Amino acid sequence: MPALPRLIATDLDGTLLDDRRELTARTVAAVRAAVALGVEVVLVTARPPRTVAPLVARLGGGVEALCGNGTLLAEYSLDGTWRSTRIKTFDPAEASRIVEQLRPVLPDAGFALETGDEVIFEAAFGLGAVTDERRVLTEDLLGTIAASGPSIKVLARAWERSADAMVELAERTLTVDAEISHSGGRGLLEIAPPGASKASGLAWLCARRGIEAAQVVAFGDMPNDLPMLRWAGVGHAVANAHPEVLAAADRVVGHHAEEGVAAALEDLLAGARVTG
Repeated sequence: MPALPRLIATDLDGTLLDDRRELTARTVAAVRAAVALGVEVVLVTARPPRTVAPLVARLGGGVEALCGNGTLLAEYSLDGTWRSTRIKTFDPAEASRIVEQLRPVLPDAGFALETGDEVIFEAAFGLGAVTDERRVLTEDLLGTIAASGPSIKVLARAWERSADAMVELAERTLTVDAEISHSGGRGLLEIAPPGASKASGLAWLCARRGIEAAQVVAFGDMPNDLPMLRWAGVGHAVANAHPEVLAAADRVVGHHAEEGVAAALEDLLAGARVTG
């Protein structure tokens, strides 16, 4: 009888969610089946806790989230609230320097700061119609950053640029120690504190649970998922994944719009037992 993993880690957008960014009934059933068998399920995402909460509620609880690309752990209660534990942060001076250094080379970009509790953004960033009650529009981003506390991510958005090109530009420009990545959003650059990644967040959590990397399976689709897929015992890419992710993954599962992760979980759970 094959052994189940101790923990299943999965990205959300472009991976577990369908092309409407929703959980299908089949996916919900597969995740609930894993939880019922005693497997820990962790959503590992660039999203902040507040936009993950409705998805956790749909999954029926029993699921945690590593948010902000592994910078924060969100533990959810049945009433929809959560407790946040920050793993890695920028101080205001570091976040300000990142914006100051990138603005000259990305003059068409708008910038934002994610604190884990709210997103602080300037008009050029263009949150627009995004449904997020915890957002603060400011005309003086640097002044607002200076008056704020620790943050988990700096964001830059330039609609006409590719995210891959923005990552390359930021890597050449920044002197602030940081982790530079993107999660597939058009023209969206994501900058996390040094040492922060989906892999480091997952390793931090697993160390506290007594779970080894070999007992973890992971699913993802974008470059910010690569560290996690490489760290896990088995890293799965969905068929729609970025070329770098497809090349690095141990296995490739179905397209996210065709419930590829749900199908993989069903196969994984069939007739298996949980390891000790």
